[in-house]
Amino acid sequence: MSTLIAAEGLGHAYHNEWLFKNLTLGINPGQRVALVGINGAGKSTLLKLLAERFSPLEGKIVKNKSVKIGFLDQEPSFPDGFSISDFIFSLENKQQQLIKEYEELIEDPDPDEKKLNRLYEELSEHNAWEYEHQIKTILSRMGINHLQQKIATLSGGQKKRLALAKLLIEDPEIYVLDEPTNHLDIDTIEWLEKLLTTGNKTILLVTHDRYFLDNVCNTIVELDRGKTYNYNGNYAYFLEKKAEREASDESTFQKNKNLLKKELEWMRRMPAARTTKSKSRIDAFYDLEEKTKQRTDNQKVTLNVKMSRQGNKILELHHIGQTFGDKKIINDFSYTFKRGDRIGLAGKNGTGKSTLLNIITGSLKPERGQVDIGETTVYGYYKQGGLSFNDKDRVIDIVKSVAEYIKMADGQTISASALLTLFLFPPKKQHGMVEKLSGGEKKRLHLMKVLMQNPNFLILDEPTNDLDIDTLNVLEEFLDNFPGVLMLVSHDRYLLDKMSDQLFIMEGEGKVSIYNGNYSEYRLSLDQPRPVVAPTKNQELEKSVSPTKKLSFKEQQELTAIEQNIAELEGKLNQLNQEMNTTAPSDYQKIQSLSDEINDLNIALEKTMDRWVILSEK
Repeated sequence: MSTLIAAEGLGHAYHNEWLFKNLTLGINPGQRVALVGINGAGKSTLLKLLAERFSPLEGKIVKNKSVKIGFLDQEPSFPDGFSISDFIFSLENKQQQLIKEYEELIEDPDPDEKKLNRLYEELSEHNAWEYEHQIKTILSRMGINHLQQKIATLSGGQKKRLALAKLLIEDPEIYVLDEPTNHLDIDTIEWLEKLLTTGNKTILLVTHDRYFLDNVCNTIVELDRGKTYNYNGNYAYFLEKKAEREASDESTFQKNKNLLKKELEWMRRMPAARTTKSKSRIDAFYDLEEKTKQRTDNQKVTLNVKMSRQGNKILELHHIGQTFGDKKIINDFSYTFKRGDRIGLAGKNGTGKSTLLNIITGSLKPERGQVDIGETTVYGYYKQGGLSFNDKDRVIDIVKSVAEYIKMADGQTISASALLTLFLFPPKKQHGMVEKLSGGEKKRLHLMKVLMQNPNFLILDEPTNDLDIDTLNVLEEFLDNFPGVLMLVSHDRYLLDKMSDQLFIMEGEGKVSIYNGNYSEYRLSLDQPRPVVAPTKNQELEKSVSPTKKLSFKEQQELTAIEQNIAELEGKLNQLNQEMNTTAPSDYQKIQSLSDEINDLNIALEKTMDRWVILSEK
């Protein structure tokens, strides 16, 4: 198989620090490669080098001159004064120029009929009608409707979608994509997945979206401390093999073992369509788990910052209404927030998600209705555009400006430096300047500042944009343990699935509906309808006062028995795991016996939990 593009002996540095040296990478036709690694590892730099945006300090990029590369930058730039139409349609492409002329003409409220007829004929002569339909579909999906609009008037998100639209229209031999799902709503991301996996496209991309990775990519390349590790499979396969690799690296193994295990188990469990994983894969993972049990665990520090005390009254929304101009954003929405609420906010771009969050936090007073905030409610609000760092400040000084020491949920106090380490900032980064951080690292630092304020009502607005997967693992572990109210706006289906058990769905035209379940369950319900309920005061009262109202006496008894059974199973698993830890590595028979018992108990526990979920939802 001939290689389309290759990096040979590649080396590059910033601020006198080498990102990588002597790096070699080849991409073959039909490969859909994801580049993964922590923020600051050099992923975006490597993409730009392969896309020939600049030259490496060492080594070279080898490709056939005729191979066309399409590059999507994280923050695309555009020619001055261009309209959308000027940018989208290539001067060298006759079909595109005809389509441009036709599209501009039909936007005219009083088009020239003779010109229109001539264009009809020319488009037919050049067999361009199907191409015109493809282009219009792409532009529509990206929310691009007014071709005469000047690019300078677009928002950052609109510019990113415009750049992606042009690349999809050009359909190059190699797609090089830096965070392609940023600024796309979930419907568009799912459409893009289908488009990129149609035909024999060759793709190199960086993304934090793990479902996108799993659905699109067939090769994962990990960039770790200047070296690359290749995995021929999708994201779930990468997690498994990475765990095996790190099992042989004592220095990193203990730190990452539990995060990898949790994430791999989740990938196998959600969404519903993923339940066909083979038994051999599951067995292989448990074999790995048993091998790791022979090692001595260091005490694990978890990111679990102390939460401010939360009273009985948290937040009440009464008949909220909001419009902007003629557009109805929210119409008669009521909800009483309860302790432990974990709510995902879903809806297409422009349906009012940010407006609702601004009303909730009090930064926008609604036109109609009332917002009652509890006296003890402390907001932590992470949102896009919230970065305000001085590039000449040291990283550790930014954290110390909030607090020198941070109290954790277990009562322990840790230093600012220790918290930075938990957030994947090693000592060298901590004492470096902010200007040396990558875009993703700056966002990670901003997120950390929000969490340090000890909120009990946490709002995360697109927290995954530009964060690496390792950081997201740390964030998810924190959110797992967070006892306060969580509201999450994200186009990342993985995060929505894992972190929310209820959705506010912004349907447009002011309608906000509530769905009890996560995003994948909601999508399945669209094919197999399940009622989406409008929130009313009575329903909220009924939900908070009598959550087991629908259980029969027999089911209630079963639920109680199941909860006792779960506790017993977990107790037995803990005993067996402790026994495994103290068993000599040479005692293979005992290790095998314990491994079989643990595997059987895990299967029994999973079945019991499934039944518990069904009864609990009632």
